[in-house]
Amino acid sequence: MCAFVSPGAAAPAAGAPPRVVDVRPAGALDAAFGAYAERAGPRGHWTGGDSTYSVPTPAGELWIFSDTFLGTLRPDGSRSPLTGDGGTTPFVHNSFVLWRADGPHTVTGHDRSGRPASLVRGPADEPWYWARAGVPDGRGVAVVYARYARTGSGPLDVAWRGNVLARFGPGRPARPLSLTPLPSATRTAWGAWLERGRHWTYVYGTEPAPSGGQFLHLARVAGTDLRRPWRFRTARGTWSPDEARSARLTGPGGAALRTSDELSVVRHGRWYALLTQRADQPFSAELQLSWARTPHGPFTRPRTVYTAPEAGPHGTYGNPNVFAYNPHEHPELARREEHRGEHREELVISYNVNSLVPDDVIRRAGIYRPRFLRLVTAF
Repeated sequence: MCAFVSPGAAAPAAGAPPRVVDVRPAGALDAAFGAYAERAGPRGHWTGGDSTYSVPTPAGELWIFSDTFLGTLRPDGSRSPLTGDGGTTPFVHNSFVLWRADGPHTVTGHDRSGRPASLVRGPADEPWYWARAGVPDGRGVAVVYARYARTGSGPLDVAWRGNVLARFGPGRPARPLSLTPLPSATRTAWGAWLERGRHWTYVYGTEPAPSGGQFLHLARVAGTDLRRPWRFRTARGTWSPDEARSARLTGPGGAALRTSDELSVVRHGRWYALLTQRADQPFSAELQLSWARTPHGPFTRPRTVYTAPEAGPHGTYGNPNVFAYNPHEHPELARREEHRGEHREELVISYNVNSLVPDDVIRRAGIYRPRFLRLVTAF
């Protein structure tokens, strides 16, 4: 695993937003997660997951995953079918990988028989909880989860049902200390990103757009405890305690932004960088970046900064069912430096890869794991 370097104090100037000068795969991070997935391990060993949020903790870097495959991979790179299908591969809806000084460690819950189970789960794990963003919580961590239920037999036949906050203690957190309902009165899945400011924690949420993609919403909480009262950004530019008044954030010309379901909005000096996926094309492999002077926008026109090479019929797998999704920035891993008289910042970005055909990630386990990029901005 490559060393984690904390950001320095340099900040963008007040003029134009930072410009992207380089984007390249982060080979060391890709290799580290690939090697860990392929390592022989117990039944509860991580071999792939999606979402891929991260939070720095005193115990190490905590990687937060949603749907997770466990167990040990076969020598040919495949995995046994799921335990529910007669195989030996456990599957859970959420997990952690805690990357400590002595290496990575998988963290899951356990059922009454001692078998691996989701960290956050309901009765019989139905409905289930998918991870959203997390933030440090004292010496532990707090993570937003979205509750989902199945609406049909297809891989995308799922529907959001509500939001909760799970708080985990320090060390190797195998179960939440508490589970608190969060605002869920509208169709907004909150926690797509959490951005901590000086006085507020900003909570970004996504609302399905009728023509595809998501509309972006914003709430804030005083301090860092998300159990405190929320205030929602309104169309008038005020903050209201009424979730129903939450307005869609905008881009150029005041039009509502359309984003991916998972994303990030990170402050870089006087600018906020919105990293999302192109939303006007289904299953687009394009990662896009736009900027705003405030956490609530308006944001500049999204610019494609990278196209995932794994996706689509002409991708590295040659499989039209393979797609990329869930782009996030990992700000605690950023590096800053001076380069020929200008400030440069190297951002670490992840995205996930999956297939619309579930058997694809059984036959080729390597499809289903995070990929990482290093994107360099200059100002």
